[in-house]
Amino acid sequence: MSETLLSNYPPPRRVLVIYAHPDDAEFFAGGTIARWASEGAHITLFLITSGDKGTGDRTFSPADLRNLRETETRSAAEMLGINDVIFMRWPDGEVISSLALRRAIVRMIRLKQPDTVLSSDPRNRWRGNRRLNHPDHWIVASEVMSAVYPAARDHLNFPELLRDEGLEPYITTYLYLALPTEPNLRIETTAFQPQKLAALSEHKSQIHDFEALRQRLAANHDLTLSSANEPRYAEYFRLITLS
Repeated sequence: MSETLLSNYPPPRRVLVIYAHPDDAEFFAGGTIARWASEGAHITLFLITSGDKGTGDRTFSPADLRNLRETETRSAAEMLGINDVIFMRWPDGEVISSLALRRAIVRMIRLKQPDTVLSSDPRNRWRGNRRLNHPDHWIVASEVMSAVYPAARDHLNFPELLRDEGLEPYITTYLYLALPTEPNLRIETTAFQPQKLAALSEHKSQIHDFEALRQRLAANHDLTLSSANEPRYAEYFRLITLS
């Protein structure tokens, strides 16, 4: 595994974080997002769904759960230092790879003009022998890659965005893929672990035993960084430089 420290790259100034569900950003890259915010980055979180099916509580309607999870997400975003939260509100669990999804992502890239896009690795479809990755995760991640390159770059892709909204083609410099199958970047997040935990604690509809989660994350310290008396934490990415 090739590892490169973040200090070898310019800190991002405008970040567009794109995930499928509320709480994805916090779990997958919460420490890194908090670190970037502390370094002065303007961060937009763009969520394709509002997680309107993610409950075992039969008293919830999809609309009720959507409203609750959007409220939780905004509170969590404030904990991390995220500036804007935008919900696309597609139905949870019904995301499919499509030109409509790609267009929506391209539109957001051209609108926000980020130097950095953060999503996840579309090749990550299972973990170990007991856990499958939600299909919304890898479908969104795959369309993020297709939107970043080449669709957002080329004016003949979705020309109506330029014609009707004046959104010029745009080239993103950096693409960060969280939960990578082949990481090439480690970002230390030790100082931002409390913010990550605080953000996760806002997702009460999803995390019913926060203390158990806290202990599990505390135990998941980075063995290559930590000493016997000082646990340290990191998040790993595949970083692709495009321009």
